[in-house]
Amino acid sequence: MRTYAKLRLGVNIDHVATIRNVREGDYPDPVRAARMAAAAGADGITAHLREDRRHIRDDDIRRIREEVDAPLNFEMAATEEMVEIALRHLPHAVCIVPEKREERTTEGGLDAIRGHNHLQPIIRRLSDAGIRVSLFVEADPKQLDAAVALGAPVAELHAGAYADLEGKAQEAELARIVAAAAHAEAIGLECHVGHGLTYDNVAPIAAIATVQELNIGHFLIGEAVFSGLDSAVRRMRSLMDRARAGSQGARSA
Repeated sequence: MRTYAKLRLGVNIDHVATIRNVREGDYPDPVRAARMAAAAGADGITAHLREDRRHIRDDDIRRIREEVDAPLNFEMAATEEMVEIALRHLPHAVCIVPEKREERTTEGGLDAIRGHNHLQPIIRRLSDAGIRVSLFVEADPKQLDAAVALGAPVAELHAGAYADLEGKAQEAELARIVAAAAHAEAIGLECHVGHGLTYDNVAPIAAIATVQELNIGHFLIGEAVFSGLDSAVRRMRSLMDRARAGSQGARSA
């Protein structure tokens, strides 16, 4: 029986910055949140530097790289400005996401098929600098095939529809994610999942053996208001580990 690696947790600290920016000051500090998340069991820190700087600021990225002892997953749009910032700070990983100025949050996956000619030189430049590149895409085998053609070693599947649905519709979306994760492994892509995951819906995703990392932010920062960030991260870590252990046991039975 094949043994799969421990499921990693990336904690997105964007919305600590959202709260800070309401008053345009320095508190609460997202970099402090990143350190706390790492101490509580996060395997990495995710931060999305948007074109309009609505939450994370340029200096946050610098400070995370300098002050946090955990890998940085730098989410960014495929723009020249963001490529230059990534090359300046050299995060462990870059996740290229679609970005629209009017959206409240990332609304769907990147179209790696239609965007091939634009994305290819960006991915090459980042990869040549030693940065692992991930593409945030829908759970669609064609998008995963396009990621491989572009030379990206990682794909992160958008779980927003799964998180928003209920009942049979959610089960169908979960099946789509399971199939996409299996396809990713078959074609040599490392598979991550993110967007909309909570205590209530994380277990079925965490149980997918071919998924290697979950990126979770908004829910954990919201939950931290009630229970504290340390507690929120530890509980999510526990739920993920329990689901993964259960799936490993089921496969060995």
